[in-house]
Formats: sequence, structure tokens, C-alpha cells
Amino acid sequence: MHLQQLSFLNFKNYTEAELTLSPGVNAFVGNNGAGKTNLLDAVHYLSLCKSYFNPIDSQQIKQGADFFMINGIFEKNGDKEVVACGVKRNQKKQFKRNKKDYTRLADHIGLLPLVMISPYDISIIIEGSEERRKFIDNVISQTDNRYLDELIAYNKVLTNRNAMLKMMADTGRFDPELLDVLDEQLAASGTRIFEKRRDFMESFTPIFNAHYSFISNGAEQVELAYESQLLNDSLTDLLKKNIGRDRALERTGSGIHKDDLQFNIHGMPMKKFGSQGQQKSFLIALKLAQYTFLTQKKAFKPLLLLDDIFDKLDDGRVTKLMQMVSNNDFGQVLITDTSLSRVQQIFEAINVDVKLFKVAEGTIDA
Repeated sequence: MHLQQLSFLNFKNYTEAELTLSPGVNAFVGNNGAGKTNLLDAVHYLSLCKSYFNPIDSQQIKQGADFFMINGIFEKNGDKEVVACGVKRNQKKQFKRNKKDYTRLADHIGLLPLVMISPYDISIIIEGSEERRKFIDNVISQTDNRYLDELIAYNKVLTNRNAMLKMMADTGRFDPELLDVLDEQLAASGTRIFEKRRDFMESFTPIFNAHYSFISNGAEQVELAYESQLLNDSLTDLLKKNIGRDRALERTGSGIHKDDLQFNIHGMPMKKFGSQGQQKSFLIALKLAQYTFLTQKKAFKPLLLLDDIFDKLDDGRVTKLMQMVSNNDFGQVLITDTSLSRVQQIFEAINVDVKLFKVAEGTIDA
């Protein structure tokens, strides 16, 4: 699968742009603030119906405009997929595939899978567990269209249970029968999500280990582990066991919303003991493992977007990484960087063709 043509109107700092892409490596070069990352974000919209960086659609509209529009023509298994996304101020987002509107955006997720690597990904390592759960959920939801529905159902019951705990604390009235109903619903949905996450991590972890070993040339020992309360107890038992604590805190302390991933290097937390280069290598290995996992599940190659990833990586790791993503295991690649000469030198050194685009103040020239 690859993106053949991309066009957009009034998107972020672009008034209008249209470009034809290579099915191989495409590099967008320009100064910081020129709009390179915005271009990748437009592709992310077409794949996952939202910005990679900002959940508020109206804030992606160019200043002074009333709407934005993004269009893409994809080639997938010999067929064309024409996808369009439009947002008008104070109106519902429109999303079309082959000129037909979606009734649910969730139905589009996974059709055109994509993996993006960005400096913003450092939040997966340094921020709280929610960022790491988002990473797991993003990968699974692109391979299992029922997973998002399960997450929505779980979060709805969780919200209702927390509201009930607060109400009971405010009124002093305890309703065990209603709580049992909510617990049964939460346990059923939560258990299914846990099983999907557990099975995913069993498949994903060896892939991650192989990618990190390749990028680092086997120089470091890293560990990726799934942490969940449900590894040791059923959610039904946990909810019953901890009801006293939940009532005191007025919120649910047990469940898959507490899941996390543990990142270690040489037996120590990556967050505290990994260098910037090691942390970046860890993130890149995570995302490349995501790519490999999606490829195996989909039986075709997703898009790979690499935003400003050369910074803080030594030359050896950069060369290793570009060799990896330019071989036959990967498909179309979109890269941004500030240095034209660096991009040219990297790909000349590994004898790989690259289509270059120069980006300057919201304009793109091939």
C-alpha cells in the first residue's frame, strides 16, 4: 500500500498544496517551522481520522480560514482508495472513502494503517501510564475493529461506576445491587480488553527485541514488560476485594485503566537511566515493531512516517535505521529533516533512491 497523491486546503500553515509521491522513500527538507511536520500530520488524518498532535480539529484550520480539506489517493492491493477529510468551524467532521460518507469514523481505522515516529513520542517514556496504554490501544485498534468498541464500552461503565461511588459518598446511601450490575459489566469488558492486550504483548515483545538489537548493534540489554493487575487476579475478584478502598477514594482503583508498560535498560528504568540516544532508539524500535506487527496482521505494508528522527542518534544508528526501513520489509516511507545534505549523504551511502521535496513557509517544491 502507498499514498500516490496528497492535496490539502487551509490546513495549518498551508493555503494550498498538491504533490505526487514516490512509492519508496520521500524526504521533506526545510527549516524548523516551514510545515514539514504539518504535511505528515495531513497523512495521519487520512489514515486515523485525527491529528497526531492535537485532538481539536478546528485548531488545524489555517488562521483566517473557515475550513480545511485533505484528500489522498492510495494504491492498495491493485485498487485505488480515495479518502477525503473536511472540517468546518462549528460543524461535525466529514470523512469520506470513495465519495461515500462514514457513519462511524471507527469503521475507517485499520483500513489504511500507518506508523508515525516523532520527537513527541518521548512522552511514551517520560509521561504517565496513559501514554503507554494509548500506544498499545493504537496498535491493536488498527488490527481489530471491535477493540475500539470494547474500549468505549469499558470507559462508559467505568465513568458510571465512578459517578455512583461519588453519589454514594455524597448521600451516604449504598446500593450493592446496582454496584454488582456495574461490576459485572466492567469485568466482562475489562477482561476481554486484558486478554487482547496480553496476547498482543506476547507477539509484540520478541519483534521489539529484534528491532532494538539491530538498531543498537546488540550494544544494550533492554526489557519491555506488560504490567496489569489482571495478570494475578480476575477483575471480578479485584472489584469485590477493593470495594472499601474504592468507596473511600470515590473512584475505581482496579481494572485495565491501570495497565502499564515497563521499559528497562540493563535492569534499570529507561526513563531515569537511559541516555537521550538510548531513549530515542527504544522509541524507534517500539514503532518499527508496531510496523512489523501491522504488516504481519494485514498482509500488506503500512505507511511509515519519520518526523525529525536523525537528531540525537549517532551516525551508526542512523545508517542502521535507514538500511532497515529502505529494504523490502518496509514500503512507502515519508521522512522530514532540516538538512538537505544530510538526507542526500545518508541515502547515497546506502545506495537507496529518495524523492526530495523542499518545504518553505507553507510551500512544497519537488
